[in-house]
Amino acid sequence: MSKKTKKPQVATMALEPHQVILRPLVTEKGVHGSEAHNQYSFEVNPLADKIMIRSAIELLYDVKVEKVATQSRKGKSRRYRFKFGRTKNWKKAIVKLKPDNRIELY
Repeated sequence: MSKKTKKPQVATMALEPHQVILRPLVTEKGVHGSEAHNQYSFEVNPLADKIMIRSAIELLYDVKVEKVATQSRKGKSRRYRFKFGRTKNWKKAIVKLKPDNRIELY
């Protein structure tokens, strides 16, 4: 007798494209990636997966996405006067576009 293991069912939320993509990240490293490698970085909703990010970028910016890479970033410790706190955890997506597509962010 062989046992079949069931994968846990994870409920995904239906997010609108403007809820998935929170803001573009315009940094020195991001600008270099966009010019040299056609990659753009965005802050995204922590609940969003790669498929949701791909469809949101394609719908909002009218481009074709080749690849999506995500990173979960930990918040940093910060101090304000006599109190210690943390910034929030956030998720970053690096989106590589097809060679003939561009996004004009700046």
